[in-house]
Amino acid sequence: MSYLFTSESVSEGHPDKVADQISDALIDNFLAFDPESKVACETLVTTGQVVLAGEVKSTAYLDVQKIARDVINRIGYTKGEYMFDGNSCGVFSAIHEQSPDINQGVDRSSKEEQGAGDQGMMFGYATNETENYMPLALDISHEILKELAALRRENKDITYLRPDAKAQVTIEYDDNNTPVRIDAIVVSTQHDDFDSEENMLKKIKEDIINILIPRVKAKFSADIQALFTDDITYHINPTGIFVIGGPHGDTGLTGRKIIVDTYGGKGAHGGGAFSGKDPSKVDRSAAYATRHIAKNAVAAGLADEMLVQVAYAIGVAEPMGLFVDTYGTSKVDLSDGEIAKKLLEIFDMRPYFIEERFNLRAPIYSETAAYGHMGRKTETVTKTFKSPEGTEKTVEVKLFPWEELNYVDKVKSAFGV
Repeated sequence: MSYLFTSESVSEGHPDKVADQISDALIDNFLAFDPESKVACETLVTTGQVVLAGEVKSTAYLDVQKIARDVINRIGYTKGEYMFDGNSCGVFSAIHEQSPDINQGVDRSSKEEQGAGDQGMMFGYATNETENYMPLALDISHEILKELAALRRENKDITYLRPDAKAQVTIEYDDNNTPVRIDAIVVSTQHDDFDSEENMLKKIKEDIINILIPRVKAKFSADIQALFTDDITYHINPTGIFVIGGPHGDTGLTGRKIIVDTYGGKGAHGGGAFSGKDPSKVDRSAAYATRHIAKNAVAAGLADEMLVQVAYAIGVAEPMGLFVDTYGTSKVDLSDGEIAKKLLEIFDMRPYFIEERFNLRAPIYSETAAYGHMGRKTETVTKTFKSPEGTEKTVEVKLFPWEELNYVDKVKSAFGV
């Protein structure tokens, strides 16, 4: 029997994502000037106010207020009428030294024996229903908001958009777990004030359906485009007016959109947030590593769908073990437990080796803080950072290295596929 599955995403202007982007901008700046920095930074944003808190061990000195303001302005909160803008909001910092009790569990005389920064379990997931091995409902939700932000910045075809927005997509699957139809799309976007609520709702709905959705559809392959039919149910700004938004409309916190950050509710989530954490925190680094395993394994043909779990004890390098669930889609004559054991022989899951495999001590995190940490394009870019003293640091970095399909041949060879 067919079934429906729904995922949501939020824009870069959503208050929780504003907080994530500030926290990850701080991570990047600390790592740019001191790659060995240990950072756990939380951000709260509300009407006219930013609060930074957390623990840091670093030789770098940063102007955290300027970094926060630059992020807010880049997102698009630049007008006083938003009741939150980068030039005038207050920025309060309560960042302090990291606890030596935590640090002693991470640092070792031998880097290879670096302990996990915390206990916990992390999950990675992949499915072959899309080209980037992500769940389709989430993939479309992300693209809706990326294109909405592009339209806002172009300020040509749609001129009333403000930064805060959310999207939600419902997909119908058949008995073979194959997407067959987009059932519904929900888009709620912040906007300028209109003279008439009736004209406002009519105009926004027309623009979303006739301007935004065709741009989103064009981003996908022909088989996915075929799912965009005339039978889609649209809910566009279903509550009506959405003028008050962003941190003025809803307080934002780092780490409150972890399902948006990962797989949109598919697979599983260990509960740990990513943004604001340096890679010694396995909440972040091991989640990337398990995604890398799942994606390469599915791409190698081991299964149509795979969930990978790893778990750690704080201060211990070796993981508690690896768990694999192929949801009955395995293509090899092995149990999921046997697959997990063999994958652990291919992928070294000790924290130090995860950091080395993906060069996670490079400043690569600002780009992860909106539109998902998984399913993104791996690319090499040049980034420049400036210290309060005026020192500039220019680095070439690879973004989203955990998305590379660079272990497919190793997996195929190990499993004989």
